[in-house]
Amino acid sequence: MKENTLTHFDLQGKAKMVDISHKKSTLRTAKAEGIIFMQKETLSLIKSHQVIKGDVLTVAKVSGILASKNTSSLIPMSHPIKITNVDLTFEIDESESAIRAISKVVAFDKTGAEMEALTAVAVSLLTIYDMCKAADKKMVISNIYLKEKTGGKSGNSFT
Repeated sequence: MKENTLTHFDLQGKAKMVDISHKKSTLRTAKAEGIIFMQKETLSLIKSHQVIKGDVLTVAKVSGILASKNTSSLIPMSHPIKITNVDLTFEIDESESAIRAISKVVAFDKTGAEMEALTAVAVSLLTIYDMCKAADKKMVISNIYLKEKTGGKSGNSFT
């Protein structure tokens, strides 16, 4: 199979789950990040813990971790994997009036943790949006991407 061949299609072009039964379990990691831009007042509310719905970053962290662990329920062709750790952090960027979400997912399995890392970031940013939308309907979630992956047949990759 070519390196750039799409693997989630059968010979008739129909969607399928990739068979990973022949692969060996290895240690795999994936890092992803994304950002949410907001009004300065909204960022101030988050930092001072004055958002009515509660501690935004704590709730966003928990939601991102939970989403990562449930990725295979959200992404139809992804496999459930044995996650051994999810680390999700947030960086506040005052100059951009934004919060960057950064995830690292570690697993020991037959397939990678890229989708889990991306899902953690996406859902954590959606949670920030949900918790703050009453104060700021102009927030923008942007630039969600895979930053790094290690392990598996294709080896390591970094962006």
